Amino acid sequence: MKIRRMLATAVAAAVTTPVVLLSAGPAFAETPKPTRPATAQDEAPDGPEEDDFAEYEKLIEAVAAAEAKLESLKAEREALVEDLRAGNIDEAVKTEYNAAKLAYDEAKTARGAADTALVEAQADLDAVTADPNATAEAKATAEQAVADAKEKAEAALTAEKDAKTRFVAADTAWSDARVALARQISLLDPKIEAAEQELADAEAALEAYEGEDCVEDRSVVSTLTGPKSITIGSSADFSLTVKNTSDRDLDSVRSYLFAAHVPESWDDILDEEDPDLGRYFSIDWKSAANPEWTELDFEDEAIELGAIAEGGKADVTLRLSVAEDAPAGEGLAFTTAEYDNGDGSCGISEQYAKVDFDIVEPKGEPTEQPTTEPTEQPTAAPSPSTSAPAPTPAPSSNGAAPQGGRGGELAETGSSDVLPRLGAAAGAAVVLGAGAVFVARRRKADA
Repeated sequence: MKIRRMLATAVAAAVTTPVVLLSAGPAFAETPKPTRPATAQDEAPDGPEEDDFAEYEKLIEAVAAAEAKLESLKAEREALVEDLRAGNIDEAVKTEYNAAKLAYDEAKTARGAADTALVEAQADLDAVTADPNATAEAKATAEQAVADAKEKAEAALTAEKDAKTRFVAADTAWSDARVALARQISLLDPKIEAAEQELADAEAALEAYEGEDCVEDRSVVSTLTGPKSITIGSSADFSLTVKNTSDRDLDSVRSYLFAAHVPESWDDILDEEDPDLGRYFSIDWKSAANPEWTELDFEDEAIELGAIAEGGKADVTLRLSVAEDAPAGEGLAFTTAEYDNGDGSCGISEQYAKVDFDIVEPKGEPTEQPTTEPTEQPTAAPSPSTSAPAPTPAPSSNGAAPQGGRGGELAETGSSDVLPRLGAAAGAAVVLGAGAVFVARRRKADA
């Protein structure tokens, strides 16, 4: 099944800006919600490891690209519709149309004036002709006026016809331009339809990759205890208990465990693409159901706990080994759990548990020194009011201090007592990121 978008966000935030996660409790409490855990059928047992984050990012990018494409096409169509509505066509066509219309209007007006002048001239001639007292000169003048008026009327008619021809051509060009706009709009419609389908397909692919949402609850609660320190080059045992606190049996429970070396300064790793803070550690585990020590690749595997009945628990013994080239400093182990059931319900615990410990240099071999027989000295008994100091616990044979001192259960991520020290808190934030990376890597695409 698939990783959720929140998980990717948690990874980026946890790995690149760990200290930011510590500035406010709620920021650290933004727990990524997983999708349905991968089953054996979902995993490719012998195939090459898939880069799920790269695939997930491609799907997100495909959705973003499809959205941008659809928005661009819709914006283009809206602009064309507005141009069509406002008559925003090619400027040359627009200019010619306006000029031709004006010329045609002026030509029609001029022809009207010429026709009127001809009618008036003809009326004058008729009056002169009808007047028996009109002189030959008056009659000749009236006849010449009619002739001039006819000539102007004919010229005006010709000019009007020419102006009309020009206007018809300009109007046709105007109409053609509007038709072209309308055609562009109509040609965009199938493109928009295809883009909408492309977006729907991209969203469906992303949704299928992300899978169904799982709840975030406290159906499974983890407790992790471990030593106060581990010697470089040695191993130490931790105890992990995962309890079913829900009101039903859980069909499949798995625990995620991560270990990290907390850097002295975050400036040392912020520029690194993959700080790999867990490279100095290896983890083996065993349980009643799995009695043999089993190596755990905590970046790519989970501890499969199987079914846990209502109110039941699963106990796991962990052996964390520190590489001989590990630097001294602070270490951190971090765990949470998730579950899924045959009825399709699933969830991740909103609770985390962690153990922080010191990574210490091995003590040098003692050198023999010549001694003399000590003289007996009286030993003063402690006074009644002073308690004798408690004996210091001896380190275990594997180089670790006794367990139980610096671990346990976190009530919730983001609570005020979760990570009392800035360094450990930042380490937990990075481990949370590592955990998210792990979950991402183990989510495979549906067959």
